[in-house]
Amino acid sequence: MNIPSDLLYSKEHEWAKVDGEIATIGITDFAQGSLGDITFVELPKVGAKVEQFSNVGVIESVKTVSDLYTPLGGEIVEVNTAIDADPAALNTDPYGSGWLIKIKLSDTAQTQQLLNAAAYTDIAHD
Repeated sequence: MNIPSDLLYSKEHEWAKVDGEIATIGITDFAQGSLGDITFVELPKVGAKVEQFSNVGVIESVKTVSDLYTPLGGEIVEVNTAIDADPAALNTDPYGSGWLIKIKLSDTAQTQQLLNAAAYTDIAHD
């Protein structure tokens, strides 16, 4: 299982890469593996305001339909529209081309509520 050390993680298996006040969000390798082949993703609209840990969309796979939560709150500034045409990118490259949304953070202190790679590894292996 791939758990990059430069990212932050939620207990719900989302990752965040923070660059200043912008965070790129996606699902972890563990999450995509648990879901199986991803067939559809519903994401929020650019401009939407979201709260930390709130539901921001849906991910459908051949196995199940799962809610998508955001590990950080703020305003959606970009959505990965390429996922519409190729939702399988979440399976093949969850930390690269499979990113989902970018958020302008409302409070950078929210990152303190997330897990580092070592702490997330403990959860993902439970």
